[in-house]
Amino acid sequence: MVLAALTIASIILGATSINPEVALGALGRWTGWLDSSGATPLDLIIVELRLPRAFLAIMVGAGLGVVGCLLQSVTRNDLADPFLFGLSSGAAAGAVLVITITGDTLGLWTLPIASFCGGMIAAAAVLIVFWKIGFRGPEKLVLAGLAISFLFTAFTNFLVFAGDQRAAHSVLFWTLGGLGNARWEVLPLAAIGFASIFIYALFNHRAFDALLAGDLTAKSLGVQVNRLRTTTFLVSAFATAIFVSLTGVIGFVGLMVPHIARAFIGAVSRGIILLSALIGANLLLVSDIAARTLLSPQELPIGIVTSSAGAFFVAVMLARRGT
Repeated sequence: MVLAALTIASIILGATSINPEVALGALGRWTGWLDSSGATPLDLIIVELRLPRAFLAIMVGAGLGVVGCLLQSVTRNDLADPFLFGLSSGAAAGAVLVITITGDTLGLWTLPIASFCGGMIAAAAVLIVFWKIGFRGPEKLVLAGLAISFLFTAFTNFLVFAGDQRAAHSVLFWTLGGLGNARWEVLPLAAIGFASIFIYALFNHRAFDALLAGDLTAKSLGVQVNRLRTTTFLVSAFATAIFVSLTGVIGFVGLMVPHIARAFIGAVSRGIILLSALIGANLLLVSDIAARTLLSPQELPIGIVTSSAGAFFVAVMLARRGT
């Protein structure tokens, strides 16, 4: 119910607020429930801009929530999220390379392709480091991810200073995330990213439950721990690279959502996975509405909203644990 209400609010609210009756009429004409002869210019805004934006926010938010849930499960680290493992940094580096150096050599899809490739290269680099140290526990995977994250962040900053300075604004907006590129053509790609991580998570939920008892117990139950960690990391990297290629870097969603889900449902993986997807979708919809309305008609990068919420969330979490 909350998700449905926020989806409607996302369609109605923005730089130009739209009357709910007008929005429902546009949706009715779009779906064929009403006569399309009464179409207005606002119909184009609703159907071609705001509706795909809401759907993109739902899929990306849900996907990032599940990614964070899986990464925290396989590493047993409460701070694990795509940022920590360099996945977001690698994808951002690929996008910045295109913006500042190469340009749109492949047309409209140049930026998404470059961002996706950057994310996958970062994932491969993390796994290579992890393999070189001999699969020595989840904490080593975290350290490998941190090293690659810092490396790609430094590379991104170098590109910003060495490239076309006129592109600095585009780089800033990309590294802070936004849903301004939402359109119907990109939704199938977002759906692939969400479906890949969501189906994988549900299919392996019992293995993630076994990891809660530790590696030795999981191995005694037949779980191939190293293979599970590697596969989970690769699927998470694939989904994250898709999401970042469409929306830029949106931080803290993967960090916050699993903790909120656990507070409601406990530690059972299947329930956490389902609830993380739902909470992530709601969180990104709320963040997008705030990003469009706080400085209306100017639009804030959505990463500013999620990072602010994330900082507050971490402070509250630490304060509660301290007591």
